[in-house]
Amino acid sequence: MSILKPFKGIRPIPDLAGKIASRPYDVLNSEEAREEAKGNPYTFLHVAKPEIDLDPKIDTHTMPVYLKAKENLEKMISEGWMVQDTQKCFYVYAQTMWGTTQYGLVGGAAVGDYLNGIIKKHELTRPDKEEDRMNHVRVANANAEPVFFAYRDNAKIDAYVSETIQQGPVYDVTTSDEVNHKVWIINNEKTIADIEQIFADEIKYLYVADGHHRTAAAARVGAELKKNNPKHTGNEEYNFFLSVNFPASQLRIIDYNRVVKDLNGLSETEFLAKLKHSFDIQEKGTSEYRPEKLHDFSLYLGGKWYKLSAKEGTFDPKNPIGVLDVTILTQEVLEPHLNIMDLRRSDRIDFVGGIRGLSELKKRVDSGEMKAAFALFPVSMEQLMTIADNDLIMPPKVTWFEPKLRSGLLVHSLAE
Repeated sequence: MSILKPFKGIRPIPDLAGKIASRPYDVLNSEEAREEAKGNPYTFLHVAKPEIDLDPKIDTHTMPVYLKAKENLEKMISEGWMVQDTQKCFYVYAQTMWGTTQYGLVGGAAVGDYLNGIIKKHELTRPDKEEDRMNHVRVANANAEPVFFAYRDNAKIDAYVSETIQQGPVYDVTTSDEVNHKVWIINNEKTIADIEQIFADEIKYLYVADGHHRTAAAARVGAELKKNNPKHTGNEEYNFFLSVNFPASQLRIIDYNRVVKDLNGLSETEFLAKLKHSFDIQEKGTSEYRPEKLHDFSLYLGGKWYKLSAKEGTFDPKNPIGVLDVTILTQEVLEPHLNIMDLRRSDRIDFVGGIRGLSELKKRVDSGEMKAAFALFPVSMEQLMTIADNDLIMPPKVTWFEPKLRSGLLVHSLAE
């Protein structure tokens, strides 16, 4: 079963919460972060993307950048912009987007749970990205940004969350993307103990939804600190890392689509003819067409939209990976007809999060940058958890979660 621990959160004073809260480090590049931070000395981008305060030519994976993150976090605390709670708490973090709200329980997930497979992943990580986040944690001695976990719904946790949100939130921030973020504090000792016990008794697994690299990095740093501490007890803060845990039924996975640069020497007519072996094809005209169910795809080619319906035999309904639409697309289109054999390394394919809309796919094809676009029906949380439960790994670029957690609303210090 799972471990979730309260912690003494470092968080903004209420008047500055809206100015401090920032987008996470991995959704914008250095130039975008530098532009977004202009005129705002409070934004947490100074910690999450500290290179914005250094020479633009600097290698973002060098020690001066990590030292700047530490310096900027310490400044936020010393200036009184952020303060640390005096007792260990859980927190509720709610996000409202497109009229739907999801309520996450914020606490310290256990390093041991990740290493032992209680915290389940569904994506591979890259060593260079892990090392980058490890250095950020090591130098700052803190988990500056949370990871995004899911768990199978539990009525007892729901009841405690519902009780908590009857009070006024400590933060109520609507960001420029029109997402509302609220935070409440759970500091009642009995409630805290009850929540810990529910996780220990009833929450069998936690699932990494978003933040695989941050999760792996936090766990590896915790393991390092344990190894280097001859007086290790298991209660040290480095044994835990900052997580926001949502009931799976509340989460929304949106589509993650593909665009390709060429048709591997085929004409449009030849390409469509080859697709007929695996798909029933229906021309949809010039109006945007979005897939309405699993195993239906949208193709934009030559100024027209097409509906592709996968034929029987193109997927294995008993195989959690084989039944995925991304697998069908790879095995029936990308590999045999377009000769795109390695999605992680090929420069002939790119990936577009569904948050950008179908218009982004059309734009990239109409501009001549890309030759064709494929829109997919999003995977479900049940599919994700089934894959993770079977210790399988999804193909790259399958899940896109929205809304994204804001950084800077809660920080977890590894200091004792």
